[in-house]
Amino acid sequence: MNKGAGEALQSQSSGSNTNQAGQEEVSNPSESAAFINAIQEKTHYPADLVVRIVTEKISILYFENLIESNFLNEFILKYLQETNHNEPESISGNLSIPGVELATDINKTVNSMLNGVVCIHLNGHSQIVLAKIPARESRGLSAPENESQVIGSQVGFNENLSTNISLIRRYIVNPNLSNEKFRLGKQTNTSVSLLYIDGIAADEHVNTVRQRLSNLSIADLIDSASLVELIEDSSLSLFPQMLLTERPDRFCDGLLSGKVGIVVDGSSMAILAPISFIEFFQSKEDSNLRWPVATFVRLLRFAAIFISIYFTPLYVASLTFHYEVIPQPLLVPLSESRAIVPFPPILEAIFLELIIELLREAGARLPTKVGQTIGIVGGIVLGTAAVQAGITSNILIIIIALCALSSFTTPNYMMGNVIRVIRFPIIICAGFWGYYGIMFTLCILLVHLLRQTSLGGPYLAPFYPARLKDWPDSIVRLPMPFISRQSINSRLITNKKKKK
Repeated sequence: MNKGAGEALQSQSSGSNTNQAGQEEVSNPSESAAFINAIQEKTHYPADLVVRIVTEKISILYFENLIESNFLNEFILKYLQETNHNEPESISGNLSIPGVELATDINKTVNSMLNGVVCIHLNGHSQIVLAKIPARESRGLSAPENESQVIGSQVGFNENLSTNISLIRRYIVNPNLSNEKFRLGKQTNTSVSLLYIDGIAADEHVNTVRQRLSNLSIADLIDSASLVELIEDSSLSLFPQMLLTERPDRFCDGLLSGKVGIVVDGSSMAILAPISFIEFFQSKEDSNLRWPVATFVRLLRFAAIFISIYFTPLYVASLTFHYEVIPQPLLVPLSESRAIVPFPPILEAIFLELIIELLREAGARLPTKVGQTIGIVGGIVLGTAAVQAGITSNILIIIIALCALSSFTTPNYMMGNVIRVIRFPIIICAGFWGYYGIMFTLCILLVHLLRQTSLGGPYLAPFYPARLKDWPDSIVRLPMPFISRQSINSRLITNKKKKK
């Protein structure tokens, strides 16, 4: 661990009268009855708190759902029933399990019990033996749900922090892989791991993330998506500045390119930063395909993004203000299709876009089999009924369906949601000001992206600032020998250091 990490951990543990959670230290009662009563009061007399009197002098306390019962019976109870040791130090030194320590603070004792620790109390001693045997119940490893791919690894993260760390270490068998642990949330006390490869990740990025995690004061933390909003550069922006991924191969690929990773206990999504705007539209499968195929897929993906955002606004602007740009052969079918539609194009487009969003949201919230049926049948029925009722035109149905289909090509779910949202203000501006409104929103969008940063690095890299060396793995994917391994933002920081 480097000097910055040592200073951060030292600042967290400083102070003789308070523990790491900021609570005042209170010594454990030496009498067994008083100790048991104090633990019960601290935990508000929970039903799952187990108190067992092993011998006349030894008693143990634990939460029955948080510890491994087989380890308890085989390595702790059996030893305590047969031992003649009457000192906490001797018991802790002879227990044949790795995670054993002594504690005198009752707050630390309670917090440890909530993390899968068996508390061993000897009557007449304020020192407590803490034996860590947490239960390892978790969801089994399965294929990623939101980042599926045909070629490549089919294993995704689950909600267990230890399992996720072991997956990462299987991909990166490197002693330079650093893992710093934090506890966040005054109520939840959630474990968070900061991972990076020492010597590859930029010190500025590591120190920035470490400082933001250390200074974070929140009541609870349940998921990594909430943590991203708390530590990213601009939480008011619609665009995410950190990447959420459920793929360990993509996460490790980011660490190897100089990024900093965060894994949250209880969440199946890991965080990568810094990230550029272009990386949200790249898939890990691109590196597994031949470079001409991967380049074609990426170009197709970016074309689909343009279609998803601008086709509907172009339709609205053309029919409202700019009939002259429509080719003559297409103008007649458009006029016939809209002859019975009583609404202006802007209302017609927003109405259909809202229907598509309702169908998408309903399909996502319903069970899988029912959701697929609702999406297909609902789209066909509502589309046909809307055309027959004269509410919308056939051509707009095709355009809306094409835009919805194109939006699904975005590999990242968070960025896909952004594309869904920004279509609506662009449609409204196109309905009021035509092509001028579209260009106005495009300029506003571009200025906003130019102002965004990710851990202080440029969001639109490698195009702004322009770096030709990084273009081979941006919109196109050239052969591997032409691609630099180090991430764009880390390389920019390295170049600044050399200039200084």
